[in-house]
Amino acid sequence: MPSDINELLSQKTWAVIGVSNNTDKYGYKVYKQLRKAGYSVFPINPGLQSIDGDPCYPSLAALPKKPDAVSIVVPPKITEQVVKECNDLGITKVWMQPGSESKNAIQDGEEHGITVVHNQCVLVHTRSNTK
Repeated sequence: MPSDINELLSQKTWAVIGVSNNTDKYGYKVYKQLRKAGYSVFPINPGLQSIDGDPCYPSLAALPKKPDAVSIVVPPKITEQVVKECNDLGITKVWMQPGSESKNAIQDGEEHGITVVHNQCVLVHTRSNTK
């Protein structure tokens, strides 16, 4: 999996599914850390209009451009739906934050040619990239 991690971290544009405006939640922390590390990041949460002044989108399909990678910070059942949406949209790189993964989501992603990183925290791997 280390090569998969490097492959995802080399992507420029990310979407964070499950972004939160609660600064204590991982959805917020992942979004802020990816931005701080220099990535272009789209926040996704159907319940939010904006986060820190940036527009928040209701879904991957609503984004103005397709992201290179998706970080998922939602419960496993929603992750399974997100993986299906990634497959439908041709998004081939997914990072499932600890607690968001499920065996079905991982298997479904891999069967459809999606590079899936799981059991790893994107916060840990991007701290050294922070600019």
